[in-house]
Amino acid sequence: MRRVDVSVGLLAAAVMVFEGALLRLLAVAQFYHFAFLVVSLALLGFGASGSSLSVSERLSRAPVEKTLSLAGVGMAAAGLAAWWGVHFVPFDAYRIAWERRQLVYFAGYCLLLVLPFLFAGLGIAAALSVGGGRSHRVYAANLVGSAVGALTAPLCLALAGVVGAVLLSVVCGLAGAALAWWRRRAFVGLGAAIVLLSAVFGWLAAMNLGNTSPPGVPLSPYKGLAYARQYPGSQWLYGRWTAGVRIDVLAGAGTRRLPGLSVQYAQLPPPQYGLSVDGEALQPITLVAPDDFDAAAWMPEALAFDLQPQAQALVVEPMGGLGVLQALAGGARRVDVVMGEQGIARAVAATAAAYDPFADARVNLLPDAPRAALRQSSGGYDVVFFPLNESFHPVTGGAYSLGETYLLTVEGMQDALRLLAPEGVLVITRWLQSPPSESLRLLNTLIEALQAGIGVSPHRSLVLYRGMQTMTFVVKPAGWGEDELQQVRRFAQQRRFDLVYLPDIREAEVNRFNRLPEALYYRYALRLLDASTRAAFVAQYEFNLRPTRDDQPFFYHFFTWRQTQAIRETLGKTWQPFGGGGYFVLFVLLGLVVVLSALLILLPLARRRLGVPRWQVSAYFALLGMAFLFVEIPLIQSAILLLGQPVYAFTTVTAALLFWSGVGSLGARARGLRMKWVGAALVAVIALLAAALPGLRLQMLVWPRGWRFLAVIGGLALPGVLMGMPFPRGLMWLERIAPQQTAWAWAINGCASVMASVLAAILALESGFRGVIALGGLAYALAFGVYALNASR
Repeated sequence: MRRVDVSVGLLAAAVMVFEGALLRLLAVAQFYHFAFLVVSLALLGFGASGSSLSVSERLSRAPVEKTLSLAGVGMAAAGLAAWWGVHFVPFDAYRIAWERRQLVYFAGYCLLLVLPFLFAGLGIAAALSVGGGRSHRVYAANLVGSAVGALTAPLCLALAGVVGAVLLSVVCGLAGAALAWWRRRAFVGLGAAIVLLSAVFGWLAAMNLGNTSPPGVPLSPYKGLAYARQYPGSQWLYGRWTAGVRIDVLAGAGTRRLPGLSVQYAQLPPPQYGLSVDGEALQPITLVAPDDFDAAAWMPEALAFDLQPQAQALVVEPMGGLGVLQALAGGARRVDVVMGEQGIARAVAATAAAYDPFADARVNLLPDAPRAALRQSSGGYDVVFFPLNESFHPVTGGAYSLGETYLLTVEGMQDALRLLAPEGVLVITRWLQSPPSESLRLLNTLIEALQAGIGVSPHRSLVLYRGMQTMTFVVKPAGWGEDELQQVRRFAQQRRFDLVYLPDIREAEVNRFNRLPEALYYRYALRLLDASTRAAFVAQYEFNLRPTRDDQPFFYHFFTWRQTQAIRETLGKTWQPFGGGGYFVLFVLLGLVVVLSALLILLPLARRRLGVPRWQVSAYFALLGMAFLFVEIPLIQSAILLLGQPVYAFTTVTAALLFWSGVGSLGARARGLRMKWVGAALVAVIALLAAALPGLRLQMLVWPRGWRFLAVIGGLALPGVLMGMPFPRGLMWLERIAPQQTAWAWAINGCASVMASVLAAILALESGFRGVIALGGLAYALAFGVYALNASR
């Protein structure tokens, strides 16, 4: 039977590696916010496997070794089919709102991705259902395999990319099948398949490490890389997967990107390569030496280096290095660079070594999660520079509004401002939209950071000016002197930038060069800066301008419900990733996931006529499913701040909660365990976690990265152990009052979990991570209330 334990461990590892691969696949093939579906799909597959095992007498009576073997082979075949299938299913999320066939495509898309989890779940559930007092060993094997798989997934992604991770999950599934069903012919056949797939994995790893790895993932047509590769004469120079991102470099793709460049600059822009991260729009790798980069003096951020000659500068996330090149061309004597993904610097060195700004002797890389690097820096910078890396997208964007942006929060701005020398300046450039939105939200965020964070007057600290497409913010907490303000005016005059706000500005000075029908930016800035009008202006404005915080770091989420009618009227008439319907797509996805979970989990049990479960049973297990995911999902999103990449946050939090919950479930049947005390302790711990989360994360940012990983794992021990107890305890209660309805308990819990994983992502946009975690605590409290009222009967 030890082979069964090892087989279960291999299947569990295969599941976690496949989840990691799926997280990256969805982020690259679609957009990052689709990655939350990974949890939903995994839960859907496991829930469907439990229902299938309950209703199929043939499966339930088959030897566990045979079921495990079939599950391993099925998981392997389904994993390959899922990867191939996403290349051919023409799913387009942004056409769902008006093209009904996209609902069918989405259902097929999800079913393909669910099948590997369904097969793996069948094998693990069959092993757990075997009697003889061995369930604890099988459960332990499942936990160990899951933990190993979670740790292996990022390493595999860095070695061989998404396709390699899929292949590794397939190899693990086949290995589990070979061990479980120890027959010579089957073992030889499966062994040959493993050897062949391992050879393909090695080939993929060699290509990836050689910087020639193809994406292996179908790109959404709305991704910047998708249409850059169609540009006449474009040439693919570099392709590599890291644990957290996919990096591509193209030449001849029409990259000419100098954001905010003055219209007065009369020369041709320097040649550039295009660098894409996760298939997004190309960022420039500029092929010019700092001393020859004349255009830098005509870009809006040049003012900061005019004000601070021979500056010690900090450049935050410069992507292909344009911001670093600007700092060097501006005369900076030292440039520290916050670079969360070191693979980007390697890509620049591999494709443009002669013009690599990161290789300059004056440049020093700070390799860590961006906010951690800011917190750990000793400061004293004359200039802190946030380059404009994102491509322009209108305010009504849907695809970009759902991702976390921890640098542009109140706390992120406070971290940057604290690093300034006494006379230092912070400079940030953002795109202009119509109606004004991104620039106004950043202004409101800066006002909050200056007032509440470091206690200085925004009126004396801010300078704002704009070009045709961008607005630049220069913040000097020490306040602006008269000579400096005259220097600002001369800079703007020479480059035909329009002043928006100065501490001593006059209305006659605004809207002179790039004229608008009204001086809206000037008037809106004054209303935000005036404490007596700020709250009313924000409340009445068409878009959400509230300052973003670490608890709700969705800088690009400008949606308010008053936009609903306008969005409905424009659906199908605008460029859809940027047409305002992106937020509503989440609700469409929620509805489809609910339908799929009902069809795959509840319907099979209903057809078996097991009887309708008591409402108390339904309520208890549904609340447990919702509560667990309402805690897990925001914890994953919160951990991105600490760990830097979504894949690290996902695998670390998921593995930790899975492991500690398993420990708790093993102790749930202990005699003398009082569930009322467990419930009280769990609700109290979750409430404490929700209250302390912001402060804890800020304190942990100063720790080394390895310690932060360990802190996340160890910090989840107590809540994880307590969260693992209610479900098995509920099964004990159910076995006593209605054992025939155990299958319903699994199904109801699975359905609620699937819905909660999508709901948690939606609710985080509106109420923040702490709010969703608090809802999880409330759901646990209600569940324990149901249990207390009924378990003793």
